[in-house]
Formats: sequence, structure tokens, C-alpha cells
Amino acid sequence: MSDFNRQKIVSSVPQKGFFGHPKGLFTLFFTEFWERFSYYGMKAILLFYMYYEVTKGGLGLDQTTALSIVSIYGSLVYMSGIIGGWLADRIFGTSRAVFYGGILIMLGHIALAIPGNITFFFVSMVLIVLGTGLLKPNVSSVVGEIYSEEDSRRDSGFSIFYMGINLGGFISPLIVGAVQSHYGFHLGFACAAVGMFIGLLVFLLTKKKNLGLAGTIVANPLSPSEKKKVFSIIGLAVVIIAILVSIAIPTGYLTFKSFIALIGILGFLIPTIYFVVMYRSPKTTKVERSRIIAYIPLFLAAVMFWAIQEQGSTILANYADKRTQLDFAGIHISPAWFQSANPLFIIIFAPVFAWLWLKLGKRQPSIPKKFSLGLLFAGLSFLVILLPAYFGGANSLVNPLWLVLSYFIVVIGELCLSPVGLSATTKLAPAAFSAQTMSLWFLSNAAAQALNAQIVKFYTPATEMVYFGVIGGISILLGVILLIVSPVIQKYMKGVH
Repeated sequence: MSDFNRQKIVSSVPQKGFFGHPKGLFTLFFTEFWERFSYYGMKAILLFYMYYEVTKGGLGLDQTTALSIVSIYGSLVYMSGIIGGWLADRIFGTSRAVFYGGILIMLGHIALAIPGNITFFFVSMVLIVLGTGLLKPNVSSVVGEIYSEEDSRRDSGFSIFYMGINLGGFISPLIVGAVQSHYGFHLGFACAAVGMFIGLLVFLLTKKKNLGLAGTIVANPLSPSEKKKVFSIIGLAVVIIAILVSIAIPTGYLTFKSFIALIGILGFLIPTIYFVVMYRSPKTTKVERSRIIAYIPLFLAAVMFWAIQEQGSTILANYADKRTQLDFAGIHISPAWFQSANPLFIIIFAPVFAWLWLKLGKRQPSIPKKFSLGLLFAGLSFLVILLPAYFGGANSLVNPLWLVLSYFIVVIGELCLSPVGLSATTKLAPAAFSAQTMSLWFLSNAAAQALNAQIVKFYTPATEMVYFGVIGGISILLGVILLIVSPVIQKYMKGVH
């Protein structure tokens, strides 16, 4: 997108109105709030739905298989953002991508809400994966569009936006978990569908007044001849994939194990290809190439961070269900409620961090140093959760406050890394690849969860201390290395702070 178009968009957005930020932040805040309400509400009970017995309303899958499926599903959700980013950049813009994505997500939750069998489950997964790929990276890109590049409110705005994400993530597990406990899984999933419907209404009713031209200008549009060629390639690819799958499944070449391995490879191969394509593109300037080089270690640090943080909905969710004392302080705790701990702490501390970065101004830590802090806290969160097994043994039920403490520590790391990463991505992105670079940021999460699908099978109560200790130790080591090399990375960022 040209500098002229960037300025044109900023000028069209009312710049005062939502906590001192552009009015468009209101629309994006509440659209993402309801989308995250639907996603995290569904995800809070998804693992239990898969491995609970059929008599308890679940699918009765093996627990290890269920853990891997949740990780693979999470990886595909973020991996599909590449498709959503490309469609927004080249065909219909970010605003339409957000709307189309919301519709697909809502249909996916409706499919989960229909009592059926595992076929309905996989249909819903496909719809939610595609829908989130369209919505998630593009709504964040629009946040970047409503600020000028020099606007000092930018990092603060992303922190407020990030608080909206987590406000939805906090409320939904409490509501969906309670509904699931009393009325079953399918009504819980129906609550998620309603949440996405409300999000779509907010977006449609307020975008014209609050967002102006944000999200409407296609950054790097295809020419008519290019469109024809691309659609032909896509159609051919779909046919080829369908044929290969129909052959591979009956012959035993495509199994769940081989599919996990394939996603693991794609999780790292796809971002590698994107880095190469953007770096070599004639549309990328010399300064932008330098910024791409700086972005690579930040991307790898994010992969390590998300590999720990995303286990909050797999390993730690299972830990809550199987290893935690759920009768505490006179109440019975639903294991799904622990999924609200992470977003609750972000709601509390996101404004503190937003204020802190504004207060420090030019004295705040550089972006690479903030990332290193994120890794240090993530590693510490895993070292903390191994202590109950050390003190009480692998078979005793654990006080729930240990689990809450682990979630709290990783949140401190998340606030150092995630909203800063969103903001840094919009700053470091080549102009011709703005939405796609945001998709690349979310691919760090895809790579992390693809990696998790491989390693979660090593977790058992017997290996608990080694599991948490090794992963936590690696994260702390990488955090120290990143801190040491941060001045070099900063030089390659060419003026971005």
C-alpha cells in the first residue's frame, strides 16, 4: 500500500473517541471481543469433548490423540491466516475478509452445536479454520491502518485491542464451561455461535462511521489476467489434493500420525517460503529487506513462546482435569474455568503495560529486549508448575493455585511479547505485503502448535518434571541469547523502535 493511501486512510478515520484513540478502535475492539468469545469458549471444552466418554457426551477418543488434535487444530487455525492475508492483500481487502471469516466461524460453531458424530466435528473444524484464517490476521491489520506510522499511541492502541481479545477470552470459558456442565457440550458450543453472530452485527453496524476507508483499499491487487491464472491454479490444486487424499487414506499412507508430521513440516516450511518471497520481491525496498532480516529472530522467539503459552489449552487443561484438586474453598471448580485465568490476568495488567510503555516513551526497552523478557517469563512458568510434583509426587492432587500461578507468570511474558509483536509486525512489514506479514506473525503460533502436536505425547504424570523442566529451561536459555544479540537486531530494524 502506498504512503498516499496510508495517509488517506488515517485521514478518513475519526482520530479521537475511544480512550483517546481513533474511533475505529471501538469497532475492532468489540468485533474481536466477540470473535474471541466464540473461539475460546469453544476451545475451553473442546479437549474434554474429544476424550470424555460417549456416555458423558464426548467422542470417546484416546487422550493422547485428543491432545495432538487440539494442537494440530490450533496450528491449522493460524496457518490458514496466510490464505486470509493473501486474499485481503490481493483480492477483496481486509474489511471483507473479516466479514466473510466471521460467517464461516459462526457456521462452524453451529455444526459443533448439532448432536451428531465425529463427521460433524471435522466439518466444524474445517469451517472454523478457514474462517479464523480470514478474520484473525486481517482485523489486526486494520488496527494498524487507523494509526499513522509516527503515532505514539500505536503500541498503546494494540495493548487496548489485545485487552479486548482477552476480555472475550475471560468471559467465555466461565459461561460455556458452566453451560456444558449443566446442559451438555452441544449447548455450550451453541453459546460460541451466538457470540460470533453478535460480533458480526457490531462490525456491520459501526464500521462505516468509525473505520472510514480502513480495510477497504486492496494493498496489492491482482490484475484481471492474474486473477484468471490464480483461480485456475487454485481449482487445479483442489482437484489434485482431493485425488491424492482419496488414494492415500485407503492405502494407509495418510494416517493421523503422518498428518501430524506433515503439519509439523508445513508449520516451519510455509513461513520460510514467505520470508524468502518477501525478501526477494522487487516490490520490497532495501530498507524493508533489512527489516525482514530483523524480523526473523523475533519470529523464532515467538515460536518458542507460543509453544509454551498454547499448552495452556492442552497439557495444562489436561492437568486441570486430571491432576488438580477441583473442590477448593467450598466450591467445585470446572476444569474449563482455568482457561479464563490467562485472559483475566491480561485484562488486569494490559492497561498497566500500555501505560508503562507510554510513560517510558523513548526509554522503554527495545522490541527485541521485550521479546527476550517474554521468553524468560514463559520458561519460568513451566519451571513453577513442575514444583508440585517435586514436593508432593506425581500421583497427588495439586492445589489449584499452582496452576493459577503458572498462568499468571506466562501472562507477564505474553504482555511483553504479543501486543508488541503485533505492533512491530505492522511497522516492519513491507508495504506490498502488509496483511500477509500479519499472517506471517500468526504463523509463529501455527509453527509452535505444530511442534506441540509432536511433543505433547511425551507428557505423562511420570515424566511431568522432566517435561516441564526441559521445555522451560530451553525457553530461558533462548531468552538470554536474544537479550545478548538484541542490539544487532535493532540495527537491522532501520529506525523502527
